[in-house]
Amino acid sequence: MTDRPDTPLLDTIRRPADMKHLSDAQLHQLAGELRDETVAAVSVTGGHLGAGLGVVELTVALHAVFDTPRDKIVWDVGHQCYPHKILTERRDRIRTLRQKDGLSGFTKRSESPYDPFGAAHSSTSISAALGFAVARDLGGVTPEGLGDAIAVIGDGSMSAGMAYEAMNNAGDLGKRLIVILNDNEMSIAPPVGAMSSYLSRLYAEEPFQDLKAAAKGAVSLLPPPFREGARRAKDILKGMAVGGTLFEQLGFSYLGPIDGHDMDQLLPVLRTVKARATGPILIHVLTKKGKGYAPAEESADRGHARAKFDVVTGEQKKAPSNAPSYTSVFAQHLLKEAAADNKICAVTAAMPDGTGLNLFAERYPSRCFDVGIAEQHGVTFSAALAAGGMKPFCALYSTFLQRGYDQVVHDVAIQRLPVRFAVDRAGLVGADGATHAGAFDIAFLANLPGFVVMAAADEAELAHMVATAAAYDDGPIAFRFPRGEGTGVEMPERGTPLEIGKGRIIRNGGRVAILSFGTRLSEVEAACESLAAKGITPTVADARFAKPLDRDMILQLAADHEALITIEEGAVGGFGSHVAQLLSDEGVFDAGLKFRSMVLPDTFIDQSSPADMYATAQLSAKDIEAKVLSVLGVSQIGAERA
Repeated sequence: MTDRPDTPLLDTIRRPADMKHLSDAQLHQLAGELRDETVAAVSVTGGHLGAGLGVVELTVALHAVFDTPRDKIVWDVGHQCYPHKILTERRDRIRTLRQKDGLSGFTKRSESPYDPFGAAHSSTSISAALGFAVARDLGGVTPEGLGDAIAVIGDGSMSAGMAYEAMNNAGDLGKRLIVILNDNEMSIAPPVGAMSSYLSRLYAEEPFQDLKAAAKGAVSLLPPPFREGARRAKDILKGMAVGGTLFEQLGFSYLGPIDGHDMDQLLPVLRTVKARATGPILIHVLTKKGKGYAPAEESADRGHARAKFDVVTGEQKKAPSNAPSYTSVFAQHLLKEAAADNKICAVTAAMPDGTGLNLFAERYPSRCFDVGIAEQHGVTFSAALAAGGMKPFCALYSTFLQRGYDQVVHDVAIQRLPVRFAVDRAGLVGADGATHAGAFDIAFLANLPGFVVMAAADEAELAHMVATAAAYDDGPIAFRFPRGEGTGVEMPERGTPLEIGKGRIIRNGGRVAILSFGTRLSEVEAACESLAAKGITPTVADARFAKPLDRDMILQLAADHEALITIEEGAVGGFGSHVAQLLSDEGVFDAGLKFRSMVLPDTFIDQSSPADMYATAQLSAKDIEAKVLSVLGVSQIGAERA
């Protein structure tokens, strides 16, 4: 069976300008074909499916009504941008999504003029669209021109404070700005919080725009002395109808809710807004994540992210694994610690499944908190839980922990509060590329006074680090672990707390010592096997801690070897920099020690497989072997002859 669906109308569309001559009926047909093409493409590459299927009609309507790329459509997060990419001169590459040298899974400025602003983290779209609107009014210039600015933001993203900061600013400035609230009751996980409840109440009622129009017309018929009282009565009536309109209080005109899958509603509303809007306006659009593809609609996450799958059945094609994932190891061992200590609780920011805390929520619902897409709040919330005598585990992806860094510094570190940070997706993550790489957490956590920073070399070490964090009450502590499966080592029934700041020697050798921090240890072992065949036997150590460093072990390694190499899955300024500082302070370099640090390069690495990305970063076993030979002054040819 071919993966190419029958799409006669879509085949005539290369760019949005090609849609301008289509009738409304043809636009409806185009949406159906676009949905089929999206499903077919993602079945080949894997990727974010459900969000794109939910905005197919909206994507067609936006590009049909507005003049892109002159008009700037800013897609929040970017999970939903695959249909947009198909319509904007990239259909011929859509089956390279998330692959090496292929299309990004998110919007990306360097990829297309139709992607005016890059995104991959949530809640930035309104700020960006407002920036375009102000630039337009100040005479700013882009190669395509500057027209309307349209932000498309999901209801889940509205739980982040940045969205409200932008709306507050936009309402104050009063610029012509169009915000489309794509309300599908589902971000990655079901949305939580008061905003979700508010939106649910809104669309449980009849759309109130008709009520507003009727009231406005009635007011105009009254004699002047009575009009002001009637306007106040209209506002009271409007508030009774929908429980108050938060968006209008922020300075936005509000339209909706409307059916985001009904072209007969979408097209007239968008055309009217384009023709008549003068200030900021919010269009509340109701959609269904995974719309039109039954396997996605029927899944708990509405088909959010998928591996390659069979289009007919929806069955995903995942390679079998003989080892548990690091995330599942964290989740299972946190449950074991929580069973023994009722002070342990867990916090996540809209990622219960991704962080494994869905299991914790099932077992201990009163001790598990999903704060929504609100990492800043989640960190400070965790800090106060710790101040209140609880033992919070704040589980966040490394890339999302960046969003709460100010709170990590001010609310956790300065107060020396014992928040336990479980830093998932540390290192390079593969198909999600640079925007989701966990490259910086070692550097930005280990430079904070009083912080303990650990990295697991394998899944058994992760179990021990969960136990270490649970037992540690003297201040903040973090442990990092990568995406994907472990190495298949034997697992303990329950982790054993590690001695703080103490590493371990894995093997003894001579001349050169390799000090590993994190899961590059398996690559170090592979490099040593190859080096052994060349007569070179390095000493290998697992640091376990970037802070506090194992001073005694590191200084002994430096004293016993002519060269010391550190390796980590993090950026410059991290573990290797702390080791170098220690060696410098102790005057070790004066004795002639050769020191090298292997870190992620000073560049953003585009999506590929993790193995390819680490090869690009020169952190593979082959690269480690080459570094050892280089620091010892041994040529590859000479080593091969040896």
